[in-house]
Amino acid sequence: MMILNKKVLIMCTGNSCRSIIGEALINKELEGVEAQSCGVVPSGRVNPNAQKVLELHDAWDECYYSKHLDEVIHEDFHLVVTVCDHAKETCPVFPKPVKKIHVGFEDPDGKDFSAFEETYALIKDALLKEVKKHLS
Repeated sequence: MMILNKKVLIMCTGNSCRSIIGEALINKELEGVEAQSCGVVPSGRVNPNAQKVLELHDAWDECYYSKHLDEVIHEDFHLVVTVCDHAKETCPVFPKPVKKIHVGFEDPDGKDFSAFEETYALIKDALLKEVKKHLS
C-alpha cells in the first residue's frame, strides 16, 4: 500500500541519537513519508556515532541536527512517535490533534559503536513497521 505525503515527528529527550536515526531511516526507507525529529531537552548536537552509523548505511544528510520541539510544534504532523520513556511522559499537547505512539529504544549514548549499530537495526526493524502500520 502506498503512503503519500505523510509527515512524522520522531521525538526523544536529547535529539542526538535515537530520534535522529529514526528520522533518517524513515526519510530513506519510507516513500511518501517525510520525517523530522526533535527533543524535549535537546542536546544541541548529533552524537558522532549516530552520524557515523547513518553514513555507513548511506542514510546521513547534513540537514539533520538536534532541535527543540518548539521549532516544529506548529507543523501539521500525521503521527508523533516517542522513542524514549522521558519523551513519552513529557509529550506536550500539540496545537492540532495528532496521533501519538510510543516505540521505545535504549539510549546508545556513551556506549561503543556496536551499540549504535544495534540501535540502528532495532529502529529500522521496529520503528519503520510501526510507522507504516499507523499511517496506512
